[in-house]
Amino acid sequence: MATFQKFQVTMQDMLLAKHNFDSNVYKFMLSNTAPLATNTVKANLTEIAAGNGYVAGGPVIGTSVTRALGISSVVPSADVTITASGGSIGPFRYVVLYNDTTAGKPVVSFYDYGSSITLNNGENFVIDSASTLFTAS
Repeated sequence: MATFQKFQVTMQDMLLAKHNFDSNVYKFMLSNTAPLATNTVKANLTEIAAGNGYVAGGPVIGTSVTRALGISSVVPSADVTITASGGSIGPFRYVVLYNDTTAGKPVVSFYDYGSSITLNNGENFVIDSASTLFTAS
């Protein structure tokens, strides 16, 4: 099971209106280099090489926000599947969620899968974001 972590800057970025989970484009980027909680933008991170079914920048994930009783929940539109095609993808250990719309591409959160993963040709990797990516109050 992957460990979920928010970057320290995420809540500040939300207050500064850098994130709009109802209209901005968000992506999941793969990395084999540990993100630091203090990272602030995509450029602070090392992405794996594109190819064999993995596109540079990573796949898009649709998001929206539900609000109730002073709590905002960021909800994914669906799980995301990456399929290796024509060769392998990886290795990678971290799946980083970032905002691809806002200048600088601010980071939001990441999943740590505990050890490196390599997808062989034809294998799938499902990023299971559950029913809520994260909540804030």
